[in-house]
Amino acid sequence: SPAGMALSVLVILLLSLLYEAVKMGKAVLLRQALLALPHGLSREPLVEPEEGDTAPTQGSPSLMAGGCPIFFRRWFWYHVGQTLFHVVQVVLGYMVMLAVMSYNAWIFLGAVAGSTLGYFV
Repeated sequence: SPAGMALSVLVILLLSLLYEAVKMGKAVLLRQALLALPHGLSREPLVEPEEGDTAPTQGSPSLMAGGCPIFFRRWFWYHVGQTLFHVVQVVLGYMVMLAVMSYNAWIFLGAVAGSTLGYFV
């Protein structure tokens, strides 16, 4: 029926729009996770502390809380969020792909329009 077809196209359009929104949300969360890391993290494991050095090291109590570095816990929760975003993105992507594989031109145009709107917004 024409109403069912219009509803199907609308649902695919919304799924495609949501896919793009999740993709952007994942990128924003990645940026926040990278900002949560300390600036010199990439060098810390490579630098051995000097004998007379009084600066806090990676294992010192000033940077540790409960056995793990403070920044690690925050980064861990950002990573959990990114993982959930990724799972939602993959599921939405496969759903849109399956709909497009019906070889219906209107469904295909709904997916393209949803992706376009999602990227634009």
